[in-house]
Amino acid sequence: MTDETPEPIPPEDPSLLAPGIALALAPQPETDDGPRRRRRGEQDTYAALRNWQPKTRLGRMITDGKILSYEQAIDTGLPIREVEIIDALLPGLDDHVINVNMIQRMTDSGRRVRFNVMACVGNGDGYVGLAICKGKDVASTIRKSIDVAKLDIIEVMRGNGSWESSHGGGTSIPFKVTGRCGSTRVTLIPAPAGKGLVIGETGRAVLRLAGITDIYSKTRGQTRTTINFARATFNALKQLNSARVSTEDKERLFMNTGRNIG
Repeated sequence: MTDETPEPIPPEDPSLLAPGIALALAPQPETDDGPRRRRRGEQDTYAALRNWQPKTRLGRMITDGKILSYEQAIDTGLPIREVEIIDALLPGLDDHVINVNMIQRMTDSGRRVRFNVMACVGNGDGYVGLAICKGKDVASTIRKSIDVAKLDIIEVMRGNGSWESSHGGGTSIPFKVTGRCGSTRVTLIPAPAGKGLVIGETGRAVLRLAGITDIYSKTRGQTRTTINFARATFNALKQLNSARVSTEDKERLFMNTGRNIG
């Protein structure tokens, strides 16, 4: 009996593999405790990459070894429509379920129960994504929201915008920015290294996954609304990328978009 899922790339050529595919094809070390137990509904990312048959042009370019990083994929201008693309280029993403809300509705056939789940993903080094999904089952809806959040990943601009900041790589943001969602307003203010994340727990989860470790914040509106708070914080990070900054200011504020290299 032959294997019906051939590997798209020969594992003996690791220099032409995307980081996630290289980890998926590498032999997994055995531990005394056995394999890590996954939570209910969690998908084995490496198994999905080993059996991945790309359906888009960008996916085929990755399996052919033409694209090896997320930055190169963005430069192509092609849309990212497969979750395996993110898993191959940005392996080891952490995820955090921000909110799980049960919605009940009475119909002619009885009570209808659905779930509303918001999840956030990030690598803790300049990339973060946020999404909200609805479904009938909690486990499958969580998996769906994490996958959609991966497809909505953005690059985060970091820098040392506080007058108290010292030289070196940015751990905060370069300038003050405001994000909004509904009636919620979240203003992120640069802070020096060591101050930590001075923001609510919901915003702290988003910023931690984005790789920001020091921030001041100011909020207005219905800040107890978890979904709007998270979305407003995410929109504030999006606003950073739309600002036009000169080369001199980028060097002065130690600005960097995406992961810190070197």
